[in-house]
Amino acid sequence: MTLPRFLLLACGLLSGVVLAQSAPPTAAPPTATQSSAASARDAAALPAPDPAPAPALAPFVATYQVFSDGRRLGDASLRLLRLDDRRWRIDLGMAGSGLMRLTGLNVQQSTLFDSDGHHYRPLSQSTLRRVFLSSKRSTGVYDWVAGSARWDGDLKKSRRAPVPLREGDLSGLLIDLAVIRDAAPGRTLHYRFVEGGRAREHTYVVAAQTEGIEVDGLSYDAMRVSRQDGNDQTVVWVARGVPTPIRILQREDGDDGTDLRLVEYKETLQ
Repeated sequence: MTLPRFLLLACGLLSGVVLAQSAPPTAAPPTATQSSAASARDAAALPAPDPAPAPALAPFVATYQVFSDGRRLGDASLRLLRLDDRRWRIDLGMAGSGLMRLTGLNVQQSTLFDSDGHHYRPLSQSTLRRVFLSSKRSTGVYDWVAGSARWDGDLKKSRRAPVPLREGDLSGLLIDLAVIRDAAPGRTLHYRFVEGGRAREHTYVVAAQTEGIEVDGLSYDAMRVSRQDGNDQTVVWVARGVPTPIRILQREDGDDGTDLRLVEYKETLQ
């Protein structure tokens, strides 16, 4: 997040909801000796359960507070809308408060995409960035028939050239949804980011163990998902049953930078 890269939100991730695994029914408690022996036998005999499958997409709206170096910069919102049976749109809005508006923290992004509920195919993408009295806008179209994507607007000339598409390519906002859909302890996730006239390979590593994280007074058993890009690191915390990232932290040269913290989320009808 040079300007906050929301997990790759291209201003800065990032939803298929991952269901929590349900525990098997238990019988009457055995003695301590029996319990220890049975646990050892079960651990040796049974393979680790596969992660619970992610359910289909569901519309939601989430609100974040944005911090940098411990200072409150403004607010952000992430909204997933269902337009018809297969078409969806995900919108990100970020706005600074007071003098922080001058930092560039005033961004709107959208990705229109096609989905069967689990797989995402971007159709178009737009970014509007307002800085003080000026604004910059770019729009892109993913032409899957032609096999290329092209952006125009306030971009460098080199960014207006067609970008060859591969099956599975995603915008920054769709990578956020994909991370939530795919994350499981110990996994490594690979995505190809195509946005703003460029394509990059992105790799995320999910920590082997979950960790407790508290955001705005609420506690979560979360998975820590990190991506390293040179001296920069993006860390995203996601939890099963929550359709949006709980926290997104951008680190630069080892120091904490932009930090998005979930305030609330709710499912919507559309």
